[in-house]
Amino acid sequence: MKLLVVGSVALDSIITPFGEATDALGGSAVYFSVAASLLTGVRVVGVVGDDYPMARLNEIGARGIDLTGVEKAAGESFRWKGKYAFDLASRETLETRLGVFANFRPRIPPAFAETPFVFLGNIHPDLQLGVLDQMRSPRLVACDTMNFWIESARDRFLEVLKRVDLLIVNDEEIGDWNVHRAARWVMDRGPRRVVVKRGEHGALLAETGRSFFCPAYPMEEVFDPTGAGDSFAGGFLGYLARTGDLSSEGLRRAMVYGSAMGSFAVSSFSIGGFEGVSPAVLQQRVRSFKDLTHFDVAELVA
Repeated sequence: MKLLVVGSVALDSIITPFGEATDALGGSAVYFSVAASLLTGVRVVGVVGDDYPMARLNEIGARGIDLTGVEKAAGESFRWKGKYAFDLASRETLETRLGVFANFRPRIPPAFAETPFVFLGNIHPDLQLGVLDQMRSPRLVACDTMNFWIESARDRFLEVLKRVDLLIVNDEEIGDWNVHRAARWVMDRGPRRVVVKRGEHGALLAETGRSFFCPAYPMEEVFDPTGAGDSFAGGFLGYLARTGDLSSEGLRRAMVYGSAMGSFAVSSFSIGGFEGVSPAVLQQRVRSFKDLTHFDVAELVA
């Protein structure tokens, strides 16, 4: 298997204007791995409590997801409850119970240590550094983070930036209203590329001297945006791990696969949006992005 994700395995309770779900499979590692598994084999490192519905989690293993790195600890699993506004652009966290995730210290199984592509989910920078210390020369390391870690553990976050190849963040986490300027600041501190997720407004790939914008797929119905960003990351890294193409052109194609995965994620609660999504269905959606963005430049007539 070519891709490793380290992150949260949670149970989400979600309320939207269009329905609700209770104790649904969630967490960054779950969304990421389900999306990426459409493209490549995935290894997961995480932790669950002894109350976690393992039968439901094991169902995703049939997708080519190796769950042997998921520890089971005594105590309650990580739970999150949130409510979305009618436009689904803003949400209110109603409850967060970290449970066993509060004491999570990722242990990378020896068989996982040589995985060439690594995604560090949104965990404390010290834990991200600890994962990197256990890996053996990965070809590409990408990481996620959030404002809380950027502000409360800034020195350690900067240490992470020195050791990763790519940062994937939301636009409100990039630290500047001008995402191009903010991305340049990040690249000056280590990563060669930055991906800025902008929700329904698409995503931006920044490289030295150039950038690429990928729109979000136009959805007529959106039920639950939870996990869309992690699904995007799963599609993005899954494509890179599948092809091994780290050129600018390969990264641009990976952006489209990421956006396609995000569109599947928002179409249902939890990971339900991926039910029935085959490689052929995925490829058709990817092709539709060309229709969204491609045009020929005609010369102006004097």
